[in-house]
Amino acid sequence: MQIVDVTIYPVPSTATEINLLDSLASAVIAIDDAMRIRYLNSSAEQLLGVSARRVTNQRLTRALTIPDSLFARIRDALLSGQPFTDRQVSVEPHGRDPQVVDLSLSPYRLNEKRVGLIIEINTVDRPLRIARDEAMKAQQEHARSLLRGLAHEIKNPLGGLRGAAQLLDRQLPDPELSEYTKIIIREADRLQGLIDRMLGPTTRPRRDVVNLHEVLEHVRKIVIAGAPEGVQVRFDYDPSIPECLTDRDRLVQVILNIAGNALQAIDAAGKIVFRSRIISNFTIGGTRHALVACIQIIDNGHGVPEALIDQIFFPMVTGTDHGTGLGLSIAQSTMNQLGGLIECTSEPGNTIFTVLIPMEIA
Repeated sequence: MQIVDVTIYPVPSTATEINLLDSLASAVIAIDDAMRIRYLNSSAEQLLGVSARRVTNQRLTRALTIPDSLFARIRDALLSGQPFTDRQVSVEPHGRDPQVVDLSLSPYRLNEKRVGLIIEINTVDRPLRIARDEAMKAQQEHARSLLRGLAHEIKNPLGGLRGAAQLLDRQLPDPELSEYTKIIIREADRLQGLIDRMLGPTTRPRRDVVNLHEVLEHVRKIVIAGAPEGVQVRFDYDPSIPECLTDRDRLVQVILNIAGNALQAIDAAGKIVFRSRIISNFTIGGTRHALVACIQIIDNGHGVPEALIDQIFFPMVTGTDHGTGLGLSIAQSTMNQLGGLIECTSEPGNTIFTVLIPMEIA
């Protein structure tokens, strides 16, 4: 459910005005005196989940279910030519969940006798989400800084311990005793590897020309190969998503990690869905992008425990008995390096991990 504010812009009449309105994060809708849609900008298309071509010249109610009281006020505004604002109104884009919105409508003149209305819709929960994402990113960076300092303090004595074990191994008179020094060396190497994984990728990401659906199908086939009989692994792709510039190998690792967690969360009759969509004018980490790919891994498993939902991207946090708590932390760190973000919503029977990828068009 989304909470939105609404303000007003003139109806676009030139290509420049249309391009300007399409660049807005606000949803702008213009209707005529018969409540037919005359114009939608890109953000309105995203809000309603339809293209402007599909709903232009159709009645507003074909794209949006409106409460009777609001419908009556819109009709009165068309007759009187008076603007109005209505807050905390529930509307329902067809085929989507209901959304709570604040509405402001303003009349515009179609000709000397006819008046239409312009609506602008600003999502209130979007700034809250951006602030939450920025806070999470800052917390993770702080955690990584602590880990880097801790890793430095651990690596030095760990290297000394390993070196001393190697020297001791050469001096031992009894070859059977070297088995103990080999254990010390092996465990030191294991701890070194654990620290390196906690720190995540240390090299700069590449910029490959990547077909996101090729990546998703690659991961989906891996999941199918490892899934028990009876598990459904489906896909729901938007074929209009273009190729983009990103690091394919790192993206595969991120999605494989999330899909692997989904596979562990479901039972033998469970279902996993790989979904792709495109979002316009979307902000990630304080940076606004014209196009963002939205990749979702959806499962109907037991869900993420409510107590962990705000912590699952931090190191050493896990909801399973056998997990290390590093996978999602590393995946989030990797997506931050790629300029993207991972989000999660979960309840029993419906867990959605969303990977947001800026679309630098190839």
